[in-house]
Amino acid sequence: MASQTFAEKILGAPAGSIVFRQPDIVLSHDNTASIYQTFQKMNGGKIAYPERLLVVLDHNAPPTSAALATQYQAIRDMVKEQGIRMFYDAGRGICHQIMSYHARPGMVIVGSDSHTCTAGAFNALAAGIDRTETAGIWKRGETWFRVPESLKITLYGQLPEGVFAKDLSLRIIGMIGSAGANYLSIEYHGPGVKTLSISERMTLANLASEMGAKNAVFPPDEVLASFYGGKNPEGIWADEGARYVREIEINLDDLYPLVAAPHYVDNVRALAEVAGAPLHEGLIGTCTNGRLDDLQLAARYIKGKKVKEGFQLLVSPASREIYLAAMEDGTIETLVEAGATILTPSCGPCLGTGQGIPADGYNVISTANRNFLGRMGNKNASIYLASPATVAVSAVHGVITDPRPRPGRETFPYRREPSPTLTIPEGENRRVNGVWNYKDVNDLNTDQMFAGNLTYKVLSSDPEAILPHLFAGFDPNFSGNVRAGDIIVAGENFGCGSSREHPSVGLAHAGVQAVLVKSVNRIFFRSAVNQGLVLIVSPEAVEAYQPGDKVSVDLNGGTIQIAEKTFSFAPLPDKLMEIIRKKGLVNWIREK
Repeated sequence: MASQTFAEKILGAPAGSIVFRQPDIVLSHDNTASIYQTFQKMNGGKIAYPERLLVVLDHNAPPTSAALATQYQAIRDMVKEQGIRMFYDAGRGICHQIMSYHARPGMVIVGSDSHTCTAGAFNALAAGIDRTETAGIWKRGETWFRVPESLKITLYGQLPEGVFAKDLSLRIIGMIGSAGANYLSIEYHGPGVKTLSISERMTLANLASEMGAKNAVFPPDEVLASFYGGKNPEGIWADEGARYVREIEINLDDLYPLVAAPHYVDNVRALAEVAGAPLHEGLIGTCTNGRLDDLQLAARYIKGKKVKEGFQLLVSPASREIYLAAMEDGTIETLVEAGATILTPSCGPCLGTGQGIPADGYNVISTANRNFLGRMGNKNASIYLASPATVAVSAVHGVITDPRPRPGRETFPYRREPSPTLTIPEGENRRVNGVWNYKDVNDLNTDQMFAGNLTYKVLSSDPEAILPHLFAGFDPNFSGNVRAGDIIVAGENFGCGSSREHPSVGLAHAGVQAVLVKSVNRIFFRSAVNQGLVLIVSPEAVEAYQPGDKVSVDLNGGTIQIAEKTFSFAPLPDKLMEIIRKKGLVNWIREK
């Protein structure tokens, strides 16, 4: 048998194959309410394998409105009725931290959140899916996987003082870009891996989503064994000689502090390049950097100092257990004495659905994983991403500040000019001959397609309510002018960001005939299939399109007609074509 990568070995098929598997854990959070409604549309009654479901109320915890509180209660009632034992109520923690209590080496884990990949730190295949697909697993117990090609990252050396796993993550994102690992499985190899704690591995695995990856994974080594109490984990790992589409080597000794500047996570800069930039708010926490060692690190850098007057420093522990441990060892006391405000363990500040929404004109420095325009709930604010140490020292000075004792003057060698944050002016019509022309738009993310702070106010199971908000953060003309049969032409990395399925639900409901893109985010592609929305990757066709050209798509023949030119595309596998023809996974499962 040929040597296999981790993904090929755990899924039992070569890269590029489509396989069906029953996940070991199926994660959902506040979106459980919407998932349950979709499950009922599938004629769902009793959930298949309720013992595999992990439900965590975390994105709006505690609820920020009466409607959300009512949703929370409906979820509690459903969990009790269905016999779901792995349930964590509001305040217990962020779902990806809670997952650390349940993930085990060699598991296949899926979740209705893009950062489900965090569990790869535990030698599991962990990947994000959307809500409709989650409902389908509740009904049938299985889902489809495309076995991904793999990217091998080999680490040497050890992180220097003042440099942390967040800096390493940003280094990789800056090197390869936000779509550089699209649909790939990232494997971490080399002697440098053994210097990284499980918490640090969780940070790296978490940010795989911001590289476009399907998953990231670490070996079942002695560090993981120690995490499980010294027991040697029987995990899965790649064979020597396995084939990779790309290999990267990084010497940790050479790293230095980095930040992701507004408004893209791959707009990576050496901290020295932006040092001194004024700041108004900081956030330490989230699923990326809310663990005990992150809070302890921030406390170490801020101890005996005070947050600069007028600066707002927010701290959100990733779980109740972390909160209690940080209280017991004095970490919370140190942070509060310095002027920090401690929040409930929750995703709210990161997403913009809870406390900590920045004011107009604010510059925010955050340990979170995304800095899209409007990400924290205000499109008139700007977000920098950095390590907990950088956020802590910057909070003291009120400007971006290097946490190292002897700051350097580095520049980032992979610096690329970020894509402009394109917003279509009110009144500018991008629709001609039934075609919406966004071919010059790259990295069109789900926050622009449907605002994050609306995610739990408007359920994805209510497509009519989605339509008025569709593309509102990007093109205010779209929702009122889109018509059945329209075609969208767009650039690279379409649909990047969260696993939010509202955009694909809305586009399918509006009757959009097809979306033609140069490249697409992995989860958005799955979501399009699940909604019966035709999404075709054809960079040649997109490049050939000129405003005013007539465009037609022949799904059965596998062709795209742009004016007088014809382009071919590979058809989907038969089962996925069935879903498209049935106008989505709900109809397909209901008829099955």
